[in-house]
Amino acid sequence: MNFGFLGIQFGFALQNGNASRILQTFGADVEHLSLFWLAAPLTGMIVQPIIGHYSDKTWTSLGRRKPYFLTGGLLAAAALIFLPNASFMAFILPPILVGAGMLMIMDASFNVAMEPFRALIADNLPDSQRGLGFSVQTFLIGIGAVMGSWLPYIFSEYLGISKTADQNHIPNNVLFSFYTGAVVLIGSLLWTIFTTKEYPPEEYAAFHANEPKLESGGLLSIFKDFANMPSTMRQLGLVQFFSWFALFSMWVFSAPAIAQHIYHVAPNDTSSIKFADAGNWVGILFGVYNGVSAIYALFLPAIARLTSRKITHAFSLIAGGAGLISIFFIHDPKLLLVSMVGIGLAWGSILAMPYAILSGSIPAQKMGVYMGIFNFFITLPQIINGLFGGLIVKHLFDDQAIYAIVLAGIFMFCAAVCVLFIHDEKDINFEPEQ
Repeated sequence: MNFGFLGIQFGFALQNGNASRILQTFGADVEHLSLFWLAAPLTGMIVQPIIGHYSDKTWTSLGRRKPYFLTGGLLAAAALIFLPNASFMAFILPPILVGAGMLMIMDASFNVAMEPFRALIADNLPDSQRGLGFSVQTFLIGIGAVMGSWLPYIFSEYLGISKTADQNHIPNNVLFSFYTGAVVLIGSLLWTIFTTKEYPPEEYAAFHANEPKLESGGLLSIFKDFANMPSTMRQLGLVQFFSWFALFSMWVFSAPAIAQHIYHVAPNDTSSIKFADAGNWVGILFGVYNGVSAIYALFLPAIARLTSRKITHAFSLIAGGAGLISIFFIHDPKLLLVSMVGIGLAWGSILAMPYAILSGSIPAQKMGVYMGIFNFFITLPQIINGLFGGLIVKHLFDDQAIYAIVLAGIFMFCAAVCVLFIHDEKDINFEPEQ
C-alpha cells in the first residue's frame, strides 16, 4: 500500500533540497524565497480537502483512491522535468517566473497524490493497526527522501557529473537527479496501483456497519465538515501549526543559512564552487534526517505502547527543536550531521503520530475529507511563514537566514508543549473471530 509514497517523497525531497537553490540561480533574492514557496501550502489548502471529498465518493475500475494519486504523480513527474529547465524557456517568460510556475504545478500535484495515500491506509486498516501502517509509510517516505536528497551529491562526487554551470543555468548533477526522480515516482506509484486492493463500496460499508450513517452532501459540505471537526483534530491543529511553521523555515532557509553561516558565501553568490558545495551538502543533510526518520519510524509503535502516542510525539519534537537550534553553534559542516539526528526524530514522528492519533477520532465514511481538512493545519502555518518569513529575515534578522532556523527550533519546542494537552482516543483492539 505504501510503496508509492517512496516515489512521491523521492520527488518531494528533490524539491525541498534544491528548489531554493534553483530559484536563487534564476535570480530570486533570499528574502523572496518564502514567497515562491507559498505555492505548496496554498495549493494544498485548496486541493486536499476537495480531493478527499471526491475520493470518499469515488469508485472506478481502478479503485477509490488510486485514480487521484496516479493523476497527481503523472503531473508531478512532468514538473520535475521542467522545473530545472526553466532557463531554456526564457523566450516565453523570465526563468524565475517559469520556475515559480513549475514549482506551483509540482506542489499541487504532490498534494493531489499525497492525500489519497493517507486515506488509503486509514481505509484498509483498523485503528489498532494504523499506528503501524503510518509508521511503515514514514519508513518508506524516509527511504525515498534519502535517495532523492543524496542523488545530486552522488552524481557529482562519485559519477563525475558537473556540479557547476553558467550563470542562470542549473548544473547537470541537479538536472539528472530530477529526471531520475520523475522515473522513480511513476514506477513506484504503478507498483502500488497494480499490487494493492481497495475494498469496493459494499464490502467497505459492511466492515463499518456498526458506525452511524452520515448524511452525504455536495462540495459545499466540506465547510460543514470543517465546522464539525472532532475536538481531537482541533487540539492537534495547534501542534501542527508550530511543527509545520518550523519545517517550512527549515526547507526554505537551510540552503542560504548554511551557505552564509558555515560556508561564508556572499548572499548574491549563486555560481561559485562554495555555493555548489553548500547546496550539495544540504542535500546530504536532508537525506540524513530522512534516513533517521525512516529507522525511527519502525520503533515508533513500540515506543508509543510503552509510553503513549502523546509522550512519544512530544519527545520527538523536543529533539527536533534541539537539532535546529544547534545549527547556529556549529562551524564544521560535518558536525551538522549530529543536528540532523534530532530533526530526523521529529520528522519521523510528525509523519506518523498525528495521523495515528487523528484517525481514531474520524468517522470512517468521511476519512478522505477529514484527512484533507486536517491538511489545513499544515498549510496555514506555511502560508503565514511564506508571507512574513522573508520579511522577518530581511528586516529583523538583517538577511541572516540562520536566525530563521533558530526560530524554527523554538517553534518545535512550542509544539511539544501543546501535544501534552491533546485528548487521544483509546486504540480499538479487534479480537479475531473464533
